[in-house]
Amino acid sequence: MKPAYIKTIVHLALAEDIGKGDITTDFLVPSHAHARGHLVARGEGIICGIELAREVFKTLNAKISFRAFFQDGQRVGKNDVIAEISGSARALLSGERVAINLLSFLSGVATQTRRYVDQVKPYKVDIMDTRKTTPLLRQMERYAVRCGGGVNHRFNLNYMIMIKDNHLIFCRGRSTIEMVDAFKKKFNTQLEVEVDDFSQFKEMLTSKADIILLDNMTPQQIRQAVRWRNKAKSRILLEASGGITLKNIKKYAATGVERISVGALTHTRQVLDISMEFIPVP
Repeated sequence: MKPAYIKTIVHLALAEDIGKGDITTDFLVPSHAHARGHLVARGEGIICGIELAREVFKTLNAKISFRAFFQDGQRVGKNDVIAEISGSARALLSGERVAINLLSFLSGVATQTRRYVDQVKPYKVDIMDTRKTTPLLRQMERYAVRCGGGVNHRFNLNYMIMIKDNHLIFCRGRSTIEMVDAFKKKFNTQLEVEVDDFSQFKEMLTSKADIILLDNMTPQQIRQAVRWRNKAKSRILLEASGGITLKNIKKYAATGVERISVGALTHTRQVLDISMEFIPVP
């Protein structure tokens, strides 16, 4: 993530949480008070969001010392100290919740992604996210997916051409092959077409599409599609999607597809439990 984006997210998060001021901390804690604290993992997972947490405390007080013991993408164990923060007690108290929320949220996405990635080893297949992300937080979630070992799909509707079944409802009477050809002539970008049966697949196998999305097919059906693609010596990439879970993803990976997209990487993840422990300063 770019520094400017991190600053923007942190600014908005702090404004939301602190409002006009942390009245409790400002009333009880002297402005000169110094504190030291540890960010601690309460469970095992993949850490993500270190620079966001650092920016939270640095924004509140530029003199804060933030020492990270892990980098994004590394695995942490239960009770591992992720980082040590020292400096203004007011800054540590006021920034604690925002820093933990960002770390827990993004680490949850990264951890969920790593579970899926680990399940498909040793198959050569990319585990990809989808657009099923939290509104306005897609850039952060996609970063967390990468930290977990996943690969990002298209960022938005402008990124690539993707012809889905709902598009075809409004294009009756037009050949999908003709639409693909027209798009490829006009736009210099990747083109993906969604199919949900073998007749559509065989038609698209002769097209100029770059990727065919095999939607809601069984592993057996996808394995057959891969055979046909290989027999035709086509360079079209195949992507599986729909109804794929941690329990069945290995079966999909074994079919020979190059890509598997999973909405659950971002829309059903759990946060990684992280807390902040304050250490008495002599």
